[in-house]
Amino acid sequence: MSIRRAVIFANGELPDSASARALLEDEDVLIASDGGLGHLERMGLRPSVLIGDLDSVTPDQVERVRRQGGDVLQYPVEKNETDLELAIQYALDNGFRRVLIVAALGGRLDHLLGNLSLLTRPGLEEVDLRLDDGQVEAFLITDQAMVEGAPGDLVSLIPLWGAVQGVVTRDLQYPLRAETLYPFKTRGISNVMEREQAGVSIAGGQLLCIHTRQGSH
Repeated sequence: MSIRRAVIFANGELPDSASARALLEDEDVLIASDGGLGHLERMGLRPSVLIGDLDSVTPDQVERVRRQGGDVLQYPVEKNETDLELAIQYALDNGFRRVLIVAALGGRLDHLLGNLSLLTRPGLEEVDLRLDDGQVEAFLITDQAMVEGAPGDLVSLIPLWGAVQGVVTRDLQYPLRAETLYPFKTRGISNVMEREQAGVSIAGGQLLCIHTRQGSH
């Protein structure tokens, strides 16, 4: 039996609503991070929770969430966390160990970098946390991982905060065999999947995997 997943809709760009909708599973618990509510509404979906300072939604939208049975968790505008970080914390506090974040990869550069940095949060070793907009997904590798896609998809491996040792890949066009990737080198950029699955393992460090699906690059 699959483990239930929290899907957080952020207030970023969503290139293709249909591709994002295809990511969803029947048992997903939908969480709107402030203005991410708009993406859900355009898809005809109802969030279980609306969370954030609510400066990107209207009072009518908030009231509609309440009428439809959703919880509304409002925080001050002046706070130390972004709305997305609050939504992630909510998911973790409620026991979710699979968390998908939608619409967090486009838009402002500072938000994009901040969203990617959330993947490195301590304590997520047992959590499958991914950012995905239906065309591109990003996740952190600290041990080993599988990339699910199609032949021709691009896979870029980017070291974070220092060198990543012992990088081994499987079923990528340009294999890495126990190599070290450095943050000031571009050795891991734009590899190509040869099958529907590719494997990556590392011996040490933090490796950002960016998977761009076929037809979206």
